[in-house]
Amino acid sequence: MKRTELYNRIFSYFRKEQPIVDTELQFGSVFQLLVAVVLSAQCTDKRVNLVTPALFQAFPDAKAMAAADETEVYEYIKSVSYPNAKAKHLVELSKILATDYGGEVPSDMDSLLRLPGVGRKTANVMQAVAFRMNAMPVDTHVYRVSHRLGLVPSTCNTPYKVEQYLLKHTPEGEAADAHHWLLLHGRYICKSQRPLCTKCPFTTFCPKKLEGSKL
Repeated sequence: MKRTELYNRIFSYFRKEQPIVDTELQFGSVFQLLVAVVLSAQCTDKRVNLVTPALFQAFPDAKAMAAADETEVYEYIKSVSYPNAKAKHLVELSKILATDYGGEVPSDMDSLLRLPGVGRKTANVMQAVAFRMNAMPVDTHVYRVSHRLGLVPSTCNTPYKVEQYLLKHTPEGEAADAHHWLLLHGRYICKSQRPLCTKCPFTTFCPKKLEGSKL
């Protein structure tokens, strides 16, 4: 099957079955989404959603969090992964937002990458989810599923290469949705250790049938 046909078949299915798709993180503003995404690094969305209600009640915006002490923020997020580093990053990025951006989260990549704790994946999530830009965040799920389904060649051996290849082959304006489709497929069906192949709608043409497949 040609890769173009593969993209068409997979994305056609998702368009029909999941026409409305969004992040599972819970937030009430663009700033709160940024905080939640920073907290979600190497942590589950479920865990993040458990701690953010109280955190956002105490520090609802960048100005409030910029005035906080790292130890205060830590107490709210200590059950997530790397809480010390994340508390430091959240206070520091809030200070930058309050001082340089009027408390608002910028939408351009360079400005987002200025913020402590914000890497390319987080910046792409902000562009895709908050600003509905044609961005393709690549986390472990998107990276894994893209390779398993044959959407990218083996030469795409870094998240950035996967991001660029997916962007090139995904219809214009659909990258944000495609990100969620692949992420959720990886989270609930095409799992890392025990993929639920019997529940996968793509099993008839999945590359797992190829010789040497590790699935």
